[in-house]
This record gives sequence, C-alpha cells and structure tokens, in this order.
Amino acid sequence: MFQQLKKNLLGFFSPAAPVSASYPLGPFRAIFAEPNLTEKERKLVDDFSDLYYSKLDSGRGLYTIVLSWMGHEMFKCPLDLWIYQEMIVRDKPDLIIEVGTYKGGSALVLAHICDLVGTGRIITIDPDASHDAIRPQHPRIEYMRGSSTDPAIFAEVKQAAEGCSNVLVILDGDHRCPQVLDELRMYHPLISMNGYIIVEDTNINGHPTYPDFGPGPWEAVDAFMAENKQFVPDRTCERFMLTMNPRGYLRRIA
Repeated sequence: MFQQLKKNLLGFFSPAAPVSASYPLGPFRAIFAEPNLTEKERKLVDDFSDLYYSKLDSGRGLYTIVLSWMGHEMFKCPLDLWIYQEMIVRDKPDLIIEVGTYKGGSALVLAHICDLVGTGRIITIDPDASHDAIRPQHPRIEYMRGSSTDPAIFAEVKQAAEGCSNVLVILDGDHRCPQVLDELRMYHPLISMNGYIIVEDTNINGHPTYPDFGPGPWEAVDAFMAENKQFVPDRTCERFMLTMNPRGYLRRIA
C-alpha cells in the first residue's frame, strides 16, 4: 500500500502529470484581515523585515529569501507564497501571468497549486535565456522569452487572456520604478473586478529594506495609484505581517 501511495504522489507531482489532476477542496477559506499594529509593533515588523531581507547580502548571507520547490530555485518569502496559494484556491484564476521567471521555481509552485485546484495555467516572461536548460517543464507552464513591455510579447499575452474570467498578474521582473510603472499601465486592463495585480519587492528602497536601491516598485505603485483609481492596495494580504510586497497586492475595485 505504501509503495502504491508513493507511486501515486510521485506521479502527481512529476512534470508529466496530467493537467486535469485535482484534489477535493475543503470548505474553509482563510479570513483575510489587515494587521492592526501599534507603532511599536509596526517598527518591530519593519526591523525584522529588514533583517530578513538584507541578510541575503549579495549571496554572502543566510539565504533567507532563496527558496526551493521540488528542487527548483526562486527568490520569495514563504509567507507570500502561502497567500498566493490561498488566493488561487479562493479565486481560481484561469490564467496567471508571471513577469520574471528566473529559474522557474515560482512558476512551478503556481502550476502545482493549479494542479491541486484543477484549473489555471501560467505564462511566465523573462528576457534571460541563461536558465532555460534547468527551468522545470510542466503542462500548465508556458515560457515566453523577451521583455514584459515589448508590444509583441504583450499582444501574445493579451490574446491568451481573451475569454478568461479571472487573470492574476505577478510582477517580479526588473525592479526599477519606470519599468514597473510601465508594466502596471500595460497589464492592469487584463484584471477583472476584484482581481489582483501583485507588485513584488515593494519593500526595497527603504520600505523598509535596501534604502540605497533608488526608486523601485513602491514608488511605481505610488505613481500608478495617483493616475488610476480602479485599484487599491489590499493590505489584508499582509496578514502574516512579514511580506516582501507591502502595499503591493493591488485589487481592482472599479
């Protein structure tokens, strides 16, 4: 019996697993609530967030944000990934667009969650081909080579999103403010009411970590919010307090 169970699990999580595989979902849905913190508590969270993130130290530190999923590397906070899992189970997006592939670990996490839910596919975009050989293959994942703001790339993504009732966008590419702002302007029309576009690494440039980075995702969110009233930062997605995306979970309200 154990050998058969092991065989079933290995087959389910293998890259060749059928797209239609799914597990029964339980009825519980987590309550998303914004942390109600005192000034002292907020400082404690910010101090720990800075310590947690900055200990990466250009590859010489504790590798706090260097994670692996099924042996595939990514740069994420585990608590953010848990929020992603809860959002996918709750909202069941038809399409997840990931900007910034790196070695494909995060795309594989998303694909496996979609396997468990029984719906969804992932388009992940990156101009860097140096990791192509080790990026995981999965029937739900489509890799696109190029810039996320290339009109030709976006035309393909937009075509893929046609007919989708719920699209989730995750921006984790070039973190410079102008690039992120261009992505927000380009991709936000794909999001339906109450859907999300997630801007990752809003914590850099002193929010609260890496103060010398310069204008980045946080500033891009500020600029986007100043010109677009259709989205609001959903800080209930920060309920675990430690996040690399403060004010980066943008929900469409209009």
